[in-house]
Amino acid sequence: MILLRESLSKILVHYYPLAGQLRLIERGRVELNCNEKGATLLVAESPKTLDEYGNFEPNHTITELFPQVDYSKSIEETHLLLAQLTRFSCGGLSLGLAMTHSLTDGVSAIYFVNSWAKLARGETLKEEELPFLDRTVMRSADPPAAPRFDHKANEFMPMPLILGSSDNIAERKKETSVVLLPLSSDQVLKIKNKANEETAVSSLVRATRPYSRYEAITAHIWRSGSKARNHDKQQPTTIRFVGDMRNRLKPPLPRNYFGNAAARMLIPICSSGEIISNPLGYAAKKVREGIDKLTEEYMRSQLDFLASQENVDWIRGGLHIVGVLNGIFYGNPNFSIVSWLSMPVYDADFGLGKPLYMGPGILNEDGKTFILPSPSGDGSVIIALRFQTAHMEAFQKFFYEDI
Repeated sequence: MILLRESLSKILVHYYPLAGQLRLIERGRVELNCNEKGATLLVAESPKTLDEYGNFEPNHTITELFPQVDYSKSIEETHLLLAQLTRFSCGGLSLGLAMTHSLTDGVSAIYFVNSWAKLARGETLKEEELPFLDRTVMRSADPPAAPRFDHKANEFMPMPLILGSSDNIAERKKETSVVLLPLSSDQVLKIKNKANEETAVSSLVRATRPYSRYEAITAHIWRSGSKARNHDKQQPTTIRFVGDMRNRLKPPLPRNYFGNAAARMLIPICSSGEIISNPLGYAAKKVREGIDKLTEEYMRSQLDFLASQENVDWIRGGLHIVGVLNGIFYGNPNFSIVSWLSMPVYDADFGLGKPLYMGPGILNEDGKTFILPSPSGDGSVIIALRFQTAHMEAFQKFFYEDI
C-alpha cells in the first residue's frame, strides 16, 4: 500500500491535471482547475479468492472491486481519479480505477496506468514517456472555422429506432446481461478470411486491402446481433465507434498526448436484411467506409463543429448509468463497439508481474461492446458485451456457429 501511494504521488506530479477538479462554465461546458486537490486511493480486504470472480465479467459481481463515485455530489467536489486496491484471501490483488472521461480517453488512461506502474517498480520515466499536456494542438481557430461537413446529419444524428417506435424508452427498460466471449487466434483468422472472401454476393468485389481484425470482428458482431434480435428486414441499424486522432492529424499528435483525442463516428446505416443476407464482407465493407471517413479534414471539421456549438449538453448526452433513462442510447437496433486491440493493456506491472486480466469495469447499456486483446498475447481476443437477455442465447449461438 505504501509503495502504491508513494508512486501515485510521484506520477501525479507529471499528470497533475488528474489531481485537479472540474467546474461548470457557460454553454454546458466544463473547465479544468489544476488546484492540486489530489486523488482518492482506497484499500479493501476481501475474504474471496480470485477464482470466485470467474472470468471477471463486467457486471454487478465485480463492482465491489472499483471505487464508487458519489454522483449526488457536485462536479466541483469530485476527484478526477479514484483508485481501489483490493487484497484477496488467496494473496491476489486487483486495482480498480475510475477516471473522468471529460479529461482523458482510453489511450491516455492506459499510458497513465502503465507509467504509474513503472514508477512503482522503481524505474524512472524517459523524456518521451512524460505526458504531453499542451491542449492547444487540438484547439480550433478562434473563432472556429465553419465546419466543412454536416456533422449533425452524420455522427451526431439521432440513432435509428425500432421500426414503429417513436422513442427508445421501451428498449432501455429491457433486461440486459453481460458476457465475455473468447475468440482463439484460429477463430479470429477464420473471421478475417471469411470477411475477405468477398464483399457482396452480387459483385464479388474484393477489398483493395485486407480487412483488419477490428473491421472483420465488428462486422461479425453486427451480423450476429442482427440475427439474434430477429429484426424486420427493413430495420435500419448502425454502429457507433470512436477513432484515435493521434496518428490521423497532420502533424500527428505526440504518442504520449494526454487528453481526449477520440473522434466519434457512425458506420453507414444499413438495413438488417442487408447485413444478414449478404456475406460477412459486406458488413466489413460498411465498417471500413465509416473508418475511412475519419480523414484529417473531417476530424478538424468535427473539432470546429464542437467548438461552434452554443451549448454542448445535447452532445454529451447526459448520464450513462445502468437503469437511467436519459442520455444517448446505442442499443437495439444498434451497437457501440470500441477496440482496445492496439493498446498495451497488459503492461501495467506494479512489481508483481503482468496482470491476469484487464478490462472495463462496467458495460452500461445494451449493445455496448469492447474488443479486448487476450492476456495470452497469442492473437486471441475477448469480446465484452452487454446485450438484451432475451436475445443473448441466440447471439452466442450465431456468434460461434457462423465462424
